Parts: sequence; C-alpha cells; structure tokens
Amino acid sequence: MGTAPAGPTVLERCRTGIEGLDNILDGGIPRGNTVLVSGSCGTGKTTLSLEYLVRGALAGERCLFLSVTEASRKILQNLATFEFFDPRTVEERKLVFIDVPILYEKLGLSKEELSSEDVNLLVLAISRLASDMGVQRLVLDSITSVCYRIRHEENIRDLILKLGKSLSDISCTTLLVSEIGPAENRYSLYGVEEAIADGVILLGNQQRRGDLLRTLKIIKMRGTTHSRAQYVIDLTPLGILLAPFLKGGRSGDGL
Repeated sequence: MGTAPAGPTVLERCRTGIEGLDNILDGGIPRGNTVLVSGSCGTGKTTLSLEYLVRGALAGERCLFLSVTEASRKILQNLATFEFFDPRTVEERKLVFIDVPILYEKLGLSKEELSSEDVNLLVLAISRLASDMGVQRLVLDSITSVCYRIRHEENIRDLILKLGKSLSDISCTTLLVSEIGPAENRYSLYGVEEAIADGVILLGNQQRRGDLLRTLKIIKMRGTTHSRAQYVIDLTPLGILLAPFLKGGRSGDGL
C-alpha cells in the first residue's frame, strides 16, 4: 500500500498577543522571522512593537527592546499609561530595554558613518546579547536610524541578512521599525530592507470624513498565509484593536 503524501509543513508561530493581528496572520508571525514595521510619523509603529513585547513577556518569553533615538526611561513612562503593561515584566527582566547609543559607545562606534567592519561588530554584539539573555522577541526601533549611519546599500543588506540569520538561529522573532514619509511608495529608507526582511507590516494614516484613521496592512509574510486587506487600528489603553476598513462607510467591529 502506498504512503500518503505528507501535508504542508506548519511553522511554529510567535503569537503577537494582538488578537486581530494574529487572526489575519493565520495564528501569528512564523517563529524566527524578521519583520519590518513600516510607517510615517504617528501611525503607531512603536506602540505596536511595545505591545508585541509586553504580550510576549506576560506569556513568559524573554523580550528585548533596542532603542536608537529615544531614551528607554521616556519609553517606559509612556508605556506605563497602557493598561496591558505590567511593570513586573521589567522588574523580573522578562522585558529589557537597552539604549543603542550606549551600545555604540561600548563598541567604540563613534564615527559618523559605520563601515562594513563596524556593521559586523554591531551584528555580533546584538546577537550575543540576545543569545546570552535567551531573547525570544526583539524590537529594534528604528532600523532607519541605524541605516542613516551605514548609508551604503550593500552594508545595509549585510546588516539585515546577518542580523536576521543570527537571531533566527536562536528562534528569536524580530521587529525592525522602519520610518517612511507619508507619500513614499516603498517601505524603508533605501528600499533594500523590505526585499530582505521576511515580512512587512505597513501602518498608515488615512483621511475619512474629516477624521484621521490609522490603518494596517500586511504587505508580505513568509511562512504563512495572511490577509491582504486594509484594516483600521485603534490604540486603546487595553491594547491595539483592528477592524475591517470599509471603503464606503465606517469601519466594522473590532477583530
């Protein structure tokens, strides 16, 4: 008797803990993926990334937030206003914040432009940090600010490829915050980042009847089926809510 063909491989999922987002990703982000969270100012990139980490920490995972431009102290002050945040996650070091400028200083990366050797040093430092801490979720906010100091596309490609691989090897699921202008037709500073990343989550602002709505769309996500529809997101004290974006009228009920 012949053997039945094996079914498709189902990858382990990293549930973001944002219910609507997990639903449209068919269960969550495939474990070990590197995902760009792209959008212009005020679209909710940092809030989404922080909730992703807090939900992971509450589920017992070790989570790391690498802040490039804003002091961790200020981020924590803002995070404390959300009801989903539990300060015990920080006290118990399930959720750890590190300021990248301090990391630059420790590595001797004081030059205005980072060379390929500097990029390798930075990747190694972040990878070792994540490995030593047993990090399962990591956010870098923002990859754009790091790329401003790299500039050359081949070095940016190396950064994302090497960082993504080293973190994937330890089953760490990574969000890279990418800052873009409101009218740009790409998802990163150079257009290189989205080609290499495993996924792209695009956040935006859209006018409707005098209101400015925040929107979310999954552009790509390797390793899973996903909705390609546009959704309205609401940043509430309890967390992010998603609702279908209805072209002719109001958004529907939260997912």
